Amino acid sequence: MVHKPFIIPQPIQPIGKPVTTPQKAVNKGTAFDSVLQKELQQQNIKFSKHAQARLDARHITLSKQHLERLQEAVDKAQAKGCKESLIMLDNLAFVVSIKNKTVITAVDGQNRQENVFTNIDSAVIN
Repeated sequence: MVHKPFIIPQPIQPIGKPVTTPQKAVNKGTAFDSVLQKELQQQNIKFSKHAQARLDARHITLSKQHLERLQEAVDKAQAKGCKESLIMLDNLAFVVSIKNKTVITAVDGQNRQENVFTNIDSAVIN
């Protein structure tokens, strides 16, 4: 019987200073909540080219109040987990991608008659 010494394997250690990954600079005066709120405020509604063409063709102009109400309706739909929503404001109808916060199409009161809205999972009347 041959006796071999029992050697416990050791991990290889680097020579010199340990390697550290650089840390991103963090502004300690800025709280996470304030950064999050700022990002959320910048998430305004966008209009697709199709929706913009519909607004132009139907001579629909949106006031600041309309845009604010539209944003509120999108926020409500997002809070409920909606994906594609029909939003009714006064005599205007908008189909909006809630996830992307993008208006897909816009219809005024005259063209809304006998119109069928498809691929929506919710409706918001605001």
